[in-house]
Amino acid sequence: MTQTPRTPSRRRRRAVPAALAAMLTLVLVAAGLGGLVVWQNSYELREEAVTIRQGERVLNGVLALPAQGKGPFPLVVFVHGDGPVDATHDTFYRPMWEAFARSGHASLSWNKPGVGGAPGDWLDQSMDDRADEAADAITWARRHPDVDGARIGLWGASQAGWVLPKIAARDPGIRFAIAVSPAVNWLRQGRYNLLAELSRDGASDAEVADALARRETGLELLARGASYEEYVRAVGDPEGMTAARWRFASKNHTADVSADLPALRGIPVLLVLAGHDVNVDIAETEAAYRRLLPGPALQVAHYPDAGHGLLDHAIEKSSLRLTLTALCAPRALFAEGFLADQARFVSRALAAGS
Repeated sequence: MTQTPRTPSRRRRRAVPAALAAMLTLVLVAAGLGGLVVWQNSYELREEAVTIRQGERVLNGVLALPAQGKGPFPLVVFVHGDGPVDATHDTFYRPMWEAFARSGHASLSWNKPGVGGAPGDWLDQSMDDRADEAADAITWARRHPDVDGARIGLWGASQAGWVLPKIAARDPGIRFAIAVSPAVNWLRQGRYNLLAELSRDGASDAEVADALARRETGLELLARGASYEEYVRAVGDPEGMTAARWRFASKNHTADVSADLPALRGIPVLLVLAGHDVNVDIAETEAAYRRLLPGPALQVAHYPDAGHGLLDHAIEKSSLRLTLTALCAPRALFAEGFLADQARFVSRALAAGS
């Protein structure tokens, strides 16, 4: 028997418009969020992709200029920390560039060798190699029409702490330096970091003892110039230590800033330290800087609620919150006052020396 079609009930007739309304709401919310993300990630500055050629060295970089006004502008040269960092540090530098740009300062950064199509391999570099690279970039910048070659300073984070004073030793024209979370001694920093991470992760006494024993084996092998193959045979599982990383450690494990830091005497230095830094012993760092850079030219800024990269620790420890903040409010990633404090320091440093 053929069933007679039924007339849709009032509830079913209303269901379709309700579904459409819900979909429309989702579309509008998504569009609104998309607009928010675009707006929050649009910065008040002008970015210029640059190719830095100095001798045989080629660096792919970004010159960030104030949004308004005509140069030449004072320049902040960015020196990266550890790892395969590109010119923007995955956009994390842009809020800092904007803060400097709003104060009338330009910023210069470049891809590490081997990153983003750049020639070379950053794991082949020593700290002296990194200083030479930065010195070449500064020489290039002094010829750029938008850069005031007489007002150039340095910004560097973490591993860059071993590089900044080497740059200043090569270039007496450096006007200021900002050192963010720098360590003093490579070996002591590594031990501090290992123990801090084990403690944070709740490692047992046996796990701590095993990790320290593996570390001592590695250090003994580095000290006598052992090959990576010897290292693997000695420790078994290399736990992330690649042949390239072993080569990098072999070049740099004796780094200590004590001999080089006096090159920064006589220029304004801002030492930035974080209260939740598991990478660097901030007490040792502050003591060394105060001992080796005596006098009022050294300023020390503490951010108790920040992690090693000066991101807000409460945000940093949650992957979801970190991602959402990076998308929707990237300037809020950093510890309160950090962005403005750096720009203020540069303005005052340059004004004092003019």
